[in-house]
Amino acid sequence: MLTELEAHISSKLGAAVLDTRIAVGELTITVPAQDIIRALTLLRDDPACRFEVLIDICGVDWPERALRFDVVYHLLSPRLNQRIRVKVHTDEETPVPSVIEVFPAANWYEREAYDMYGILFTGHPDLRRLLTDYGFQGYPLRKDFPLTGYVEVRYDDEAKRVVYEPVKLVQEFRSFDFESPWEGADHVLPGDEKASS
Repeated sequence: MLTELEAHISSKLGAAVLDTRIAVGELTITVPAQDIIRALTLLRDDPACRFEVLIDICGVDWPERALRFDVVYHLLSPRLNQRIRVKVHTDEETPVPSVIEVFPAANWYEREAYDMYGILFTGHPDLRRLLTDYGFQGYPLRKDFPLTGYVEVRYDDEAKRVVYEPVKLVQEFRSFDFESPWEGADHVLPGDEKASS
């Protein structure tokens, strides 16, 4: 059934389909960013597809690639009980067309992708930070974001306002081996003898 859907979508979108893959019972198609509105409209309106629910839009960071970001759209067809994943590739400067006109629920998800990864969307009515503070520097889900961030925000009772301070770690980073949750214990815990053999 997925192979038939794959062939149908490929025939309808033609050269706009860059790649298709079936894995773990789901179809994934990759389209150029400029064709995302056309692709999602087809997937929503075509009687053989009927992907009428936008479940999620997320970003994936591949810093070693020239087009380092994947914008991934997850769609659901409740009528046909199917899911599909649609991907587009972009970089830090090239915006992806907003799909709010196709799926109004994309508003929140596109703002989240912008806030967490810095992925830009053209045609978005309100593209601004959503989960971080307006003065936040950088994009926290990028793989090159520093582990300790830049500044932390807290409310200062004495100053009676929100203050920004450099991040101070009260504890050093530790490297866990995950063999035992009680590292450094003087006695052998039940089950630890299995880890040493």
